Amino acid sequence: MSHQTIELKNVSKTYMRDSLEIPVLSNISLTVPEGEFLALMGPSGSGKTTLLNLIAGIDRPDKKGSNRNPYVNQIIVHGTDLGTLGESALAAWRSRHMGFIFQFYNLLPVLTAYENVELPLLLTKLSRKEKREHVEAALNLVGLADRMQHYPKQLSGGQEQRVAIARAVVSDPTIIVADEPTGDLDKVSAAEIMTLLERLKSEYKKTIVMVTHDPRAAEKAHKVMHLEKGELSS
Repeated sequence: MSHQTIELKNVSKTYMRDSLEIPVLSNISLTVPEGEFLALMGPSGSGKTTLLNLIAGIDRPDKKGSNRNPYVNQIIVHGTDLGTLGESALAAWRSRHMGFIFQFYNLLPVLTAYENVELPLLLTKLSRKEKREHVEAALNLVGLADRMQHYPKQLSGGQEQRVAIARAVVSDPTIIVADEPTGDLDKVSAAEIMTLLERLKSEYKKTIVMVTHDPRAAEKAHKVMHLEKGELSS
């Protein structure tokens, strides 16, 4: 029986704009089993990225439930109740458990592919040799071992996104969160990225939560859920 890697219980998120409350998510409950590939779809402004950021511990939900009902705004990921962690503990937890993939790659232009992929390892206690082994394995996995000394501007968009995926997996995270990973790519590059994500799920047993507006990308997921006006449905 698979464990629940991600569990959200009645999670809501409201942003304040001046004195105005803007509700983004309303009473979201969600479980994602270990090793599942979940796609979240929905129109712009429906709260998809907010939900992803809550799962990843980048953002926090509205205030915790009362003693009478503690199961409100509770997010448990890989056995940890994120609401119990302070900021520095949460940052350490993220670096151990989360790999991030963004639409616009977020690579540093002054660093080579190798140096970009190495970034998440700089805060670890790994030796230089171990870091090199991790980085080379990650670049091999995405098929870019021969491009490790190239700078982002010397790579195509698809290659940049593959470097970003190598960076996301280099520390062997439990969960990969991907925000529109094919949103800036042509059809062929997008298909290659989705094949790579599928491989991470099937061969490496990674749990993946992906936000996408692309139905072709969503087809590759195990399960697709829709967010509309802050509410989640299958």
